[in-house]
Amino acid sequence: MFLKQLTQSRFITITYYQEGALKTSKGLVCQLDPFDQTLYLKDVQERNFSIHLSSIKEIH
Repeated sequence: MFLKQLTQSRFITITYYQEGALKTSKGLVCQLDPFDQTLYLKDVQERNFSIHLSSIKEIH
């Protein structure tokens, strides 16, 4: 259910772990890949990056 809400075109803030550090990013969800369990996010500066779903701590 929550995966469908992530695909809406609005900015979200994600708190996640990367290499042992807690990071926060804000952006639009570009793509959601359930097979690789990866979320692709485009931030305000139009940079694309991926986040593993298992590393996500919180979504606002």
